[in-house]
Amino acid sequence: MSDIKKITTPLTDETIEELRIGDSVFITGVMFTGRDSAHKRLIEALDKDGDLPVDLKNQIIYYAGPAPAKPGNPIGSIGPTTSYRMDPFAPRLIEYGLKGMIGKGNRSQEVIEAQKKFKAVYFGAIGGAAALMAKAVKKAEFVAYEDLGPEAIRRLEVVDFPAVVVNDAFGGDLYKIGIDKYKKI
Repeated sequence: MSDIKKITTPLTDETIEELRIGDSVFITGVMFTGRDSAHKRLIEALDKDGDLPVDLKNQIIYYAGPAPAKPGNPIGSIGPTTSYRMDPFAPRLIEYGLKGMIGKGNRSQEVIEAQKKFKAVYFGAIGGAAALMAKAVKKAEFVAYEDLGPEAIRRLEVVDFPAVVVNDAFGGDLYKIGIDKYKKI
């Protein structure tokens, strides 16, 4: 495993090009949350007028539906949701300018191809560590689709949010490499 790389948002092509599968990262800056229902609405907004209610260019979406915040905390537990549910929407958002996604589980070939074409990356977050990940969130606010409750889009300010590069901008796939290693045993 490599040393932990510290990256900041908004993401640049140069940052994306430096990341490889298996890299552990600490993310600092702004990221957004969004799940299935929010993604559906984002695509509808793009179809309607070509714009989004939040600027996702060069940003990261974390596929999470945070728990309510306890008093004195900006957010509750915030664990990743299964990413493949966003696969029908992700290529279009990547083409729009989204540079990073965080979730759990593998991605479709269409998402991987979009990442290669438009220089984007998919990070894995650890399921079961939701309370720990919430500690990296310093501020959280609703920015779109508040009626969706936990699935609304929130703007998060994070410091040293932990993740691992699962799919890089070169077509690398950490899950595939892991499976291939075990097939040889």
